[in-house]
Amino acid sequence: MRQGRFLRSNSIVYMYTKALLKHSGWLLLLSCLSAQAQNQVKKIGKVNTVNISGQQIKINAENAFAEITVYSPSVIRVRMDQHPLAADFSYAVIAKPETTRLQTTQNSSEINITTDSLQLRITKNPFSVHFLTPSGEVINEDEEGLTTSWIGEEVTTYKKMQEGERFIGLGEKTGNLDRKGEGYTNWNSDKFGYATNQDPIYATIPFYVGIHHHLNYGIFFDNTFQSDFNFGASNNRFSSFSARGGEMNYYFIYHPQMANIITSYTALTGRIHMPPLWSLGYQQNRYSYYPDTEVLRIAQTLREKKIPADGITLDIHYMDAYKLFTWNKERFPHPSQLTRQLESMGFKITVIVDPGIKVEDGYAAYENGKKENIFIKYSDGQNYTGQVWPGWCHFPDFTSVKGRDWWKGQIKSYMRDGVRGIWNDMNEIATWGQKMPNNVLFDFEGHPVTHQQAHNVYGLEMVRASYDGAREELKKRPFLLTRAAYAGSQRYSAIWTGDNRAEEDHMLLGVRLLNSLGVSGMPFSGMDIGGFTGNGTVSLYARWMQIGAFIPYYRNHTGVNTKSSEPWAYGEEVLEISRNYVNLRYRLLPYLYSTLNEATRTGIPVMRTLALNNTFDANVYDTRFQNQYGYGSSFMIAPFESTKEFGSIYFPEGKWYNLYNDALTNGLQEVITPLNIKTLPVYVKESSIIPMQSLVQSTAEQPTDTLFLHLYKGDQQNTFVYYEDDGESFDNEKGVFYQRAITYRPADKKMILEKVSGSYASKFHHIKLLLHGFGEQKSITVNGSPLTLESTGYSFLSPISRFDPQGFSIPAERCPVLQATFENGNQLINVDL
Repeated sequence: MRQGRFLRSNSIVYMYTKALLKHSGWLLLLSCLSAQAQNQVKKIGKVNTVNISGQQIKINAENAFAEITVYSPSVIRVRMDQHPLAADFSYAVIAKPETTRLQTTQNSSEINITTDSLQLRITKNPFSVHFLTPSGEVINEDEEGLTTSWIGEEVTTYKKMQEGERFIGLGEKTGNLDRKGEGYTNWNSDKFGYATNQDPIYATIPFYVGIHHHLNYGIFFDNTFQSDFNFGASNNRFSSFSARGGEMNYYFIYHPQMANIITSYTALTGRIHMPPLWSLGYQQNRYSYYPDTEVLRIAQTLREKKIPADGITLDIHYMDAYKLFTWNKERFPHPSQLTRQLESMGFKITVIVDPGIKVEDGYAAYENGKKENIFIKYSDGQNYTGQVWPGWCHFPDFTSVKGRDWWKGQIKSYMRDGVRGIWNDMNEIATWGQKMPNNVLFDFEGHPVTHQQAHNVYGLEMVRASYDGAREELKKRPFLLTRAAYAGSQRYSAIWTGDNRAEEDHMLLGVRLLNSLGVSGMPFSGMDIGGFTGNGTVSLYARWMQIGAFIPYYRNHTGVNTKSSEPWAYGEEVLEISRNYVNLRYRLLPYLYSTLNEATRTGIPVMRTLALNNTFDANVYDTRFQNQYGYGSSFMIAPFESTKEFGSIYFPEGKWYNLYNDALTNGLQEVITPLNIKTLPVYVKESSIIPMQSLVQSTAEQPTDTLFLHLYKGDQQNTFVYYEDDGESFDNEKGVFYQRAITYRPADKKMILEKVSGSYASKFHHIKLLLHGFGEQKSITVNGSPLTLESTGYSFLSPISRFDPQGFSIPAERCPVLQATFENGNQLINVDL
């Protein structure tokens, strides 16, 4: 029995030991697999050597190489790669580092760089970067334990998610104003009728602003591979940005004010040139207007119905079988004659161009492009062929000087035919199937790369070539529009938000897209007013036309096989509503033109999310208020769906005048407001200075010689920089402009019009000052001479007719104003109020 118990006991020990060994084997295997998985994530590791030279620090780390460059007191560039860093190149960044006073110290554990504006601390084990204010507050820092790492060629930098952190920007991205909790991909994509939450769509602008604890900063990730941004999507630990290949290469920007962050970002990537004045007027388009008699009918109807307009756009049906650089001779037998006739009526023509050149023997552009060898190619040297509107096509290589020069020569033919605008479309690159192979090669300025690296900059380089060709031929400002973009595209082109839908939520999404583009360096932007796909309702069209009057590029556009979408196509009432707001747009052109000039100097956009000037006010990120925006420095627009009868409007700090009747609302409160389809809620900030002109039917028509200067009483000092030039030449770049700062100083009851700078003579010889909110005042003095004030009423809109005898009409509201007129001299004008 004992022996039996012993045998049984040993048997149990044996089985237990066997099981334990088996289990240990699994543990060992799991341990090996875990180590192997960790090894697939290659972290930058600890710092081995440091070389400090002036404003640059070069670092050799355990698994990578890094280079830190102080670009300015507020901008620091960080580069990292698994391989030694070579001389690099950027299509986006045009600025060079500026000489900066700084202090650099290091010890065994960290490196510290201090400028007048921020501190950078680099820890050595592991390599990790921390950006601090001069007083030591954390602005932004790497997430401990993750920092920067590689999985194969994919590189990611992980940033610690600060408490309550918000994120805005990234350009043309759908979704909410605050990007927190979302992830985004940058890969320029043709997305017809995209959903309001679809990503990606057409443009890549890898720049965003982070906001927390009354601090804000900008990060521009300059990498043209497909990139991904994670702002706390599926994790509660970090935000991150990554790319499928190339370097980790980003610019960190810090200023206390968001506006200055945008100014620094656009100093890096460039700013817009002043566009031609006509491009700020109303533009009529559809897919498509043809033949030429139809184009003339549209132009004539706009004039007959007194809807001011400056442009008509031709979509692909103007071409011969959709072949680029051709005209359909049946539909448009005499292009130059048509453009001259339209020019005499005050209209400019914009034509669409796509990059695809049809593969067809005898077709001039194809034969010439093949001869000049300018098309992108497969890795075996054969031209890449993709299918678009004309059929199978080759595509110019815009990343080569040779390709851009060829395109410039082709574009000039349009200018010689009288075309004044070039609409660059399908430049993502879009092809049927939407799957261009990655083994297609691009020159990339003499450093050949694959489609993976060149894809996102193709649209940028196409508009660069289009702009240069049009500018060389015209010898004056062309208008350029693009669908695809990369950071820096603002140097050449306006952008529009592609093939949107005729739906209420798409209208409001468009507002957010344009606001996001604005804080991402692209101030000249627009969307298809009325919606491109589908058939919108009468009320939707009316509301969209109202909003369109307060966006930079005001183009009405609808797709093929949709009902007509001209202002008269929706009935008499909508025609009058539309005319009211187009009229207001034209009267406000001095204000818009001056605001766009501000963008050329500072990068600050025309459309301004309320977050720009109210960055730390949580209410502006509330989804109920996120569509509200500033139009320049003076206006606040509150867009709503056309179907709503009441809306909640948030008024930021300050006092706000109702545009139509001067009713005052104090800020920092939410107000429920009745809505109607005849008026768009628009408010004017206290102390605003708004220049306006008389109504014209196009910018080719001269307004009267009186500038209407609206001043709104307030408690805040304010300066508006007024600007004029000839609206078409490049003489403004040689000092031929008219510019003066106008300052309202409520503390001493003065308005000062500074001495004019520039050599251009203003078109306005008189100034009519209109005072809003100044009560019963009887007079003012201008340079010491008294002027009597006239008490009157002023209407920004005309009354809407009462079409239905049983219906209701809404008379135009009036603002009580005091007015006086004086001469517009070039010297200082001192107005005592």
